[in-house]
Amino acid sequence: MTLQTRHLTYEEYLKSPEIKQRYEIVDGKMIMAPSPTLKHQTILRQIFLQIHNFVSEHGLGEVLFAPLDIVIQRNPLRTRQPDLLFVSKERSDILQPIIEGAPDLVAEISSPSNTRAAMEAKLADYGRLGVRECWIVSPDGGTVEVLELHQGSWRRLGLYGLGDTVRSQVLAGLELPVNEIFG
Repeated sequence: MTLQTRHLTYEEYLKSPEIKQRYEIVDGKMIMAPSPTLKHQTILRQIFLQIHNFVSEHGLGEVLFAPLDIVIQRNPLRTRQPDLLFVSKERSDILQPIIEGAPDLVAEISSPSNTRAAMEAKLADYGRLGVRECWIVSPDGGTVEVLELHQGSWRRLGLYGLGDTVRSQVLAGLELPVNEIFG
């Protein structure tokens, strides 16, 4: 028996009901992600609270978290759901029921199910879209890697571990102690 894979189009995607489970669409194929662990969600909460408070205090824009689709391309359909994203006031026009456009910053919390190739594919998609900064958070390593999109390629701004303070180009003035993320 042969299984056929059906590719989802952008138009079908727009008509589909809301799905509460995390998934991404890569070249029209829906890829379900396992439910995040408690550790993952605790780390996400800590990052969200710190960034949200900073962004709110300075009136900079919106901070949101997954599940929330970002359309990378319409044909073949490709979406991503970063763990966290920040959209500045200047880019707030992308905040529609479906986000089409580049957030200023995205954060991805790695998990055992993430492969290096999968993370590189996400980074390539974020780069192609024009995301300015990406944080790769490693619960196992206790680190936050901050990457900046520079002339179409990602370059490391910093690798922060316990005892360090995360700094961002996009959120200038933000100081986020790594111990508070993993504490």
